[in-house]
Amino acid sequence: MTIRQLTTDLALALEAAYPAPEAAAIAALVAEHLLGLDSLQRLMAAGQPAPAAALAALPLLQARLLAHEPVQYVLGRAHFADMELEVTSATLIPRPETEELVQLIEREQAGRTGLRVLDVGTGSGCLALALARLLPAAQVLAVDISAEALAVARRNAARFAPGVAFEQVDILTGLPVGFAPGTLDVLVSNPPYVRESERPLMRENVLAWEPATALFVPDHDPLLFYRRLAEVGRTLLKPGGGIYLEINEALGPETAALLQAPDFTEVRVVPDMFGKPRMVRAVRC
Repeated sequence: MTIRQLTTDLALALEAAYPAPEAAAIAALVAEHLLGLDSLQRLMAAGQPAPAAALAALPLLQARLLAHEPVQYVLGRAHFADMELEVTSATLIPRPETEELVQLIEREQAGRTGLRVLDVGTGSGCLALALARLLPAAQVLAVDISAEALAVARRNAARFAPGVAFEQVDILTGLPVGFAPGTLDVLVSNPPYVRESERPLMRENVLAWEPATALFVPDHDPLLFYRRLAEVGRTLLKPGGGIYLEINEALGPETAALLQAPDFTEVRVVPDMFGKPRMVRAVRC
């Protein structure tokens, strides 16, 4: 079997669970993972025989994918901001929309040195590591309630941003000890924001595999994390410091309303690449 046949046959098999374009994209990722090639190398080697080791490993990977396990978990990696991060079922899979949060912070904070940055609910560490790489000499602290997620984030940091520090913190009840009140320049978070009533709108591979505690909030209090993050911002941010939050697109105005004078100014809901309300940013007065 050639590398082309391996990729094509896998794509056809995956069409039982995914639309054809998505099945083809997943098959390409799996083939490149098995072969240790990038996309260009795979295409250039398409007519070559597939290694026996790749063929032997394929059935188990295919079975996991047909069970709707996300390809990122199957391969144990996800791409984010020019990094190939380890991900496990203890961490959310980083999304392209979250990269836009990084880009927003970079635009607004570029040129400033010695920044103190706090990432709340770090998961795989994607936000903290990306910001540490983009903001020169920034002191970055990442916190999460999950010890399992922090273990993944630390391994990712060892590869991409060794200077990032980590703490295990339940942000709803506590504060990190890494920064004193009034000393923080940037507070960033992609907290849980999907309402329980929105579960039927989500795909099976998200519902069955990604950590529910990092996704869902109760319908009766969908902004509980944002209310707390506003409190954290009031406590830790210095005057002129910025707070940047990924949000539920259906709750933009309600989220922004939590960041109002006299504590915050320049409150703005920012759309993502698809024009959907995706971020809220504000400045500490």
